[in-house]
Amino acid sequence: MKNLSIYILLFVSFTAFSQADVKTYTYAIKGLDTLQMDVYTPKNIKKTDSLPVMLWMHGGGFVGGSRSFPSEVKLAQLATENGYLGVFISYRLTRKGQATGFGCDCPKSEKLLTFKNAAIDFLDAAKFIYQNKTLLGADTTRIIAGGSSAGAEGMLNAVYMKEYFVDDLKPYQNIKFAGVFSLAGALVNADYITKTNALPSAFFHGTDDNLVPYASAPHHLCAPTKVGYLMLDGSATIVEKLRKLEKPFYLYKMVGGKHELSSIPFDHLDDVFTFFTKTIFNKETIQTVKIVKKI
Repeated sequence: MKNLSIYILLFVSFTAFSQADVKTYTYAIKGLDTLQMDVYTPKNIKKTDSLPVMLWMHGGGFVGGSRSFPSEVKLAQLATENGYLGVFISYRLTRKGQATGFGCDCPKSEKLLTFKNAAIDFLDAAKFIYQNKTLLGADTTRIIAGGSSAGAEGMLNAVYMKEYFVDDLKPYQNIKFAGVFSLAGALVNADYITKTNALPSAFFHGTDDNLVPYASAPHHLCAPTKVGYLMLDGSATIVEKLRKLEKPFYLYKMVGGKHELSSIPFDHLDDVFTFFTKTIFNKETIQTVKIVKKI
């Protein structure tokens, strides 16, 4: 019976994994880091097809995590089932092996450098997709930028603050994103979001997140006396900005929730994909807030 259970589990896992073709590409080399992306493609794609893209940056506090974690693989498969290319990337884990980690003992300047490296890596991945759109079958006018926790921070800073973090914008002048999918993410300054660059955005965040602020608060809730004191603008602040700009958003707010909202919300992905279909493809303006209490 035990062997039968193992066989069934392996069969189910293989069946789920076989729903998409997966190819790995190197999109950049940064010093000792070879940065790669896994591209998940629906099996029935035609050579002439051009599909929207979910470009995803995993979490892990800039010290760990992986694009090939089971949760990331599952999300990639679900993206293909919804007609997307799932592009899941590795990036520079700048804080890996650093004695000060990424908390309140990590100097503000090093936190900003970490965000800068991640933002540039995300933009380089998007540039690779743009340059190879025919090979990949990618519709580069419909790239949804997504990420969780540290990945959401890197992604949000790439989407909205590239003018701040990138010294030479010319290599990225053709890169445009169509939407944002952020799990427990924040950016350095929401004032960089404007009427011209605001995008349809889906957010999941807990109000008591003690690592990445739900609204505007210090990163990791560091005291002003700490070298790691750095104010960030979280989901609530970004949503308020989008509300005033009359741009589409979907906010899943968990009252009392902490950083567990960085986990991929598989039970709510239908709502997320529906939101993007309505706002990106059908050009509807929808502003939705779902409030739940942590049990």
